[in-house]
Amino acid sequence: MPTEPITTTGEILAVLSDRAFRVCLPNGKEIIGHPSKTLASEKPNLTPGKKVRLEMTPYDLEKGRIAAIL
Repeated sequence: MPTEPITTTGEILAVLSDRAFRVCLPNGKEIIGHPSKTLASEKPNLTPGKKVRLEMTPYDLEKGRIAAIL
């Protein structure tokens, strides 16, 4: 049975590649974030310092999907 994703906010710290970003969560933990398919066309807007909304699975708290730019 699938579980609901954990939704949180974060700030992009660094661009690692076209599809990977280092994101800092409000608690100070750093994770790897990747954009959702709908945000893939907005890659130039994903720059360090941008606030983003993340969706994470409770099974892997080291990665998250960037769902929106705030």
